[in-house]
Amino acid sequence: MIKEQYTGSGKVLLLAGGGKIYTDIAARFVRSERSLEDIVASEYSKKIVENIVSSNHGAALEFDFFLFGIEGYSRVTETQLVRKRIASYLIKSGRAELGGKRAFSVVYPESVANFAATVTLPDGQTVSLTGHDLAAITSQWYDAGLEAGLPEQDLRYLKPQATEFKAIIGMNAHALRDWFAIRCCRNAQAEIRDLANKMLRLCRKAAPDLFAGAGPSCVQLGYCPENRLINPACKGRILTKDEAMVLLKKHRHEAFSALEDDNA
Repeated sequence: MIKEQYTGSGKVLLLAGGGKIYTDIAARFVRSERSLEDIVASEYSKKIVENIVSSNHGAALEFDFFLFGIEGYSRVTETQLVRKRIASYLIKSGRAELGGKRAFSVVYPESVANFAATVTLPDGQTVSLTGHDLAAITSQWYDAGLEAGLPEQDLRYLKPQATEFKAIIGMNAHALRDWFAIRCCRNAQAEIRDLANKMLRLCRKAAPDLFAGAGPSCVQLGYCPENRLINPACKGRILTKDEAMVLLKKHRHEAFSALEDDNA
């Protein structure tokens, strides 16, 4: 039986992370002459963590690790997710079977569910199929193949990219901040942006000092590095990098001119 979900309904749980902040300890360790025991026993310093984050010295952030459990996302998003190499992934097998129950789960945008298109079958017959029809037909074909004894590792070649995946994801705070900069952006694909924003909310709640100012690049940098590729919804609201540089050069020129006038 097919299980259908629409994108945006995925679930994210924070399994570990937050609590004791190790960025604080790591930052002290490289600058302090005290013993390691004394450093570890020191009272947590929010200011040290704020300095690390604001100065963009990200190495110390790599000692705080966060673990997430996710479900309800498609293989489309899985493909984009694993492009982040500084992370650990454990993805549920697509062939797992428990007690004879196997779910054929798909996740896709609601916009394509009822879109109907006329297609021509190999015998020349034409039929009108919606996205929902395609998912249901694929599920029936897959179940028939299993009943016929075909290997599941062969059948799954024709599973759609909409197939749901479940995973455990591990990233350190430095990698997460970098990942949020890209995947929370309006230019990111909608489903992975949904995943990133849900992860970001959990991180901010669990470790607000580590993730202060975290978010898309425009939040972290103060401008959009996409320049001409800036999302249409952001045009006129957020400066591009090129626009920010023009303003900076203008400000610098005015500052130098004022300095010369003072020295005249």
